[in-house]
Amino acid sequence: MEERLQKLLSAAGICSRRAAEGYLASGRVAVNGAAAKVGDKADPDRDTVTVDGIPLPKPDSPVWLMLNKPRGYVTTLSDEKGRRTAAELVADCGCRVWPVGRLDLDSEGLLLFTNDGEGTNRLLHPSREVEKEYHVSVTGDLERALPILSGPLELDGALLSPARVSVLRRDGTGGA
Repeated sequence: MEERLQKLLSAAGICSRRAAEGYLASGRVAVNGAAAKVGDKADPDRDTVTVDGIPLPKPDSPVWLMLNKPRGYVTTLSDEKGRRTAAELVADCGCRVWPVGRLDLDSEGLLLFTNDGEGTNRLLHPSREVEKEYHVSVTGDLERALPILSGPLELDGALLSPARVSVLRRDGTGGA
């Protein structure tokens, strides 16, 4: 089945889909010996796709990892500020994986990593409306925090759906 070359390069662990656009624009990718461009497709069962003259390796079987991300790690594959990344913690898993979702630098908890692009899309694409649940400890004035936490939020210029917030437990100091 034909797929976009960016997806094939990403699935083979060569680079991200976005980086693949640069590979294609610079003429590093060929299909059956002919230079390819952004938007081109190929069938990995029928076509020979090369990067810098080297054939693409066969894609890995889907891998899913669960990581208890500690505080102090950013959820990214590389960080321009030189901070520690959660990807470093799974770098020796045997294949190229990426985080599914993200947790803030000061957050800890379950973070999934995978090499499964379709699975990532099923979980993260807004059209799928997959609900995420977070249990958070709050220090300080909880009553003042509740309207902020449940109000409309903005991320990277996009308005997010309001969160449903409920108090699971109070610790007696005003926090939860």
